[in-house]
Amino acid sequence: MAVTLFHVDWCPDCHEVRQKLADLGVTYEAVVVPDSRRMRTQVYEVSGQYYVPVLKDGDLVLTETDDILAYLNERYGADRAGAQAATEFQPQARTTPDVLDQDDEHPSCRIN
Repeated sequence: MAVTLFHVDWCPDCHEVRQKLADLGVTYEAVVVPDSRRMRTQVYEVSGQYYVPVLKDGDLVLTETDDILAYLNERYGADRAGAQAATEFQPQARTTPDVLDQDDEHPSCRIN
């Protein structure tokens, strides 16, 4: 399975996920998306929302930083080395987008 991380360079949550991927030696495709949430069409197409980070591993899409880190630890940590995760991780992709508001014109990862 191919791992893809959608992120922006300046986001603290994104940095934390990139660091975890590096610490675990996980090879992944890094997709740097625009700062403005409305311009993050790739993120929306994958996850149904505009926030980053978003991790896609095969058919699994995770949008919450804590869930991404837990998943990476379980799937790729220590002796796991890419084995299937024992915990059932549910895809978090939404079927409808978040309501856009005035804040959507400003750069944001998950914090304002």
